[in-house]
Amino acid sequence: MLHKIIIGSLLLAVSLYGGNINIAVAANVSYAMDELTKEFNQKHPDTKVLVTLGSSGKLTAQMKNGAPYQLFMAANMMFPESLYADGIAVTKPLIYAQGSLAYLSTKQQDFSQGMKLVESPQIDKIAIANPKTAPYGKAAVEAMKNAGVYENVVKKFVYAESISQTVSYAVTAADIGFIAKSSLYSPKMTQYKEGLNYSDVDPKLYTPINQGIVILKNGKNNSEVKAFYDFMLSPKAKSIMKDFGYLIP
Repeated sequence: MLHKIIIGSLLLAVSLYGGNINIAVAANVSYAMDELTKEFNQKHPDTKVLVTLGSSGKLTAQMKNGAPYQLFMAANMMFPESLYADGIAVTKPLIYAQGSLAYLSTKQQDFSQGMKLVESPQIDKIAIANPKTAPYGKAAVEAMKNAGVYENVVKKFVYAESISQTVSYAVTAADIGFIAKSSLYSPKMTQYKEGLNYSDVDPKLYTPINQGIVILKNGKNNSEVKAFYDFMLSPKAKSIMKDFGYLIP
């Protein structure tokens, strides 16, 4: 009887004080995460959301090597689908938002040229996320190929490991960079103006960047993990994502 009381007390303590949930998040979502976790904690104040940011490809490799993440918010569907096929993810990947591609320069540019702009002699270096591991890099390559400029500009590419590093390169080491539009919502980016320093890449030029979410084996049967998963698929979370430059399918 005493044993049952002790177990009951421990379970009550867990439910009262909550715990940590360990989430792997694609780097492009970093600027929205504070607002998302703040909103989530309105209803779940005792759950601490621990976020690890990185490129979706690198995070997936970590998970396949046993990293203890419980939930994965990826930058596309390919990586969570791979984890689901391998039994590392326990839920079928669902879309929580669609990424939007933009290009950014610290100098004023004539964006009315569209993608022809990157062929300009004044554009010597183009920052781009590694298209092998970063979905936004893959989308940028696809957009340039569909616009007919890729072959003329590929020699200008400066490759970054993630979309956040691409932003850093775009404002330091390159003349222009292909970035996640969500990056422009960082407080550090307010000095850059639409139409002068950045513009949307025509979404018709690239395949929609469907960003997928999955619960991982380590988060199976964890009510707090499930609560955050449900929250990310809710209208409120989708509204926040829209406020940070994402498209909602």
